[in-house]
Amino acid sequence: MQKLKDRYLKKQIIADLDQKMVFLAGPRQVGKTTLSKNLNSSSLYLNWDIDADRTAILSKEYRKADLIIFDEIHKYSSWRNYLKGLYDGIAQRQKILVTGSAKLDLLRKGGDSLQGRYFFMRLMPLSFSELKMSNQNDLLNLYNLSGFPEPFFNGSKSYVNRWSKLYSERIVRQEISSTELIQNLGDMEILMNRLPDLVGSGLSINSICEDIQVTHKTLSNWLNIFEKLYSIFRISPFGSPKVKALKKQQKLYFFDWNNILDEGARFENLVAVHLLKWIFYMQDVEGRKMDLRYYSDKQGREVDFVVTENNKPIQFIEVKLSDAEISKGLQYLKGKFPEVPSIQVHLKGKKEYVNQHGIEVIKACNFLKGLV
Repeated sequence: MQKLKDRYLKKQIIADLDQKMVFLAGPRQVGKTTLSKNLNSSSLYLNWDIDADRTAILSKEYRKADLIIFDEIHKYSSWRNYLKGLYDGIAQRQKILVTGSAKLDLLRKGGDSLQGRYFFMRLMPLSFSELKMSNQNDLLNLYNLSGFPEPFFNGSKSYVNRWSKLYSERIVRQEISSTELIQNLGDMEILMNRLPDLVGSGLSINSICEDIQVTHKTLSNWLNIFEKLYSIFRISPFGSPKVKALKKQQKLYFFDWNNILDEGARFENLVAVHLLKWIFYMQDVEGRKMDLRYYSDKQGREVDFVVTENNKPIQFIEVKLSDAEISKGLQYLKGKFPEVPSIQVHLKGKKEYVNQHGIEVIKACNFLKGLV
């Protein structure tokens, strides 16, 4: 398979670097370093995990370059003040790109000394649109592999399976052990292996606590760590005065859908990653206040995804393996919000049509090409 020449955020990052620092976050091995090094032919790459680079960073003795890339500098306890001093102290502004994951994301919560000095963006896994795919075979290839560049471009299912296993182990044994004070990493590995079976359904923390024999507080902390490190993400229920929705349980998904063995849950996870990537792009590049949610009520009506903007629904999306009859949950929400586009996306069906209530049934390859 031919690798991508450029990633989807490249042009925006180059434009933003002319104005401020750029912080680039995202899952490990999603391509942040490769993208960063391809931005400018006259760049300097410094990785905090490399001894010589760390010495250069601390001494501020490094060669002049059009662009300085700091990778994993968030592991330095004074990294915020370091970057603030560097950025504020350069008369003719130096282009600075910072890459990493968890702690970069925390900056968006405000109250940080770097506010106003950077643009924040998140690089997500490869998608149907970014790969310029066009047909069902392309989609099935993506579905059967992974959206992470290394396993996807290798193209071997056995390689992808081995890569996914090692990737999950590294999240626990390396990333978490180096950044968090966790006493029992073995139980965290058990949790990581348990979570793929829960994808797409309501996440009951109490039932998982019983399975693993840990407290609610401990389990909640572990899930927050997995989410902070871009291993998983969770979406919350959608509620509105127009509908009576369940508001407690979240739904969980993985950034690497190869973790998911169940066919339907795996496809739902793939669509979830695609939608989240599109929403992150709208948030980070266009500044739109969008979010990804789902719908569920006491009558058992469910809709897999609700896209909101300014807390109002702008799209309802139900995901199916086949072009079966339209879900009752989607029909219910369409009735309550007739102006909101409602779509049922299928992986293996043949039909594409709009029913009498305005609900569109569409093949996944045609739906996903309209995202990012």
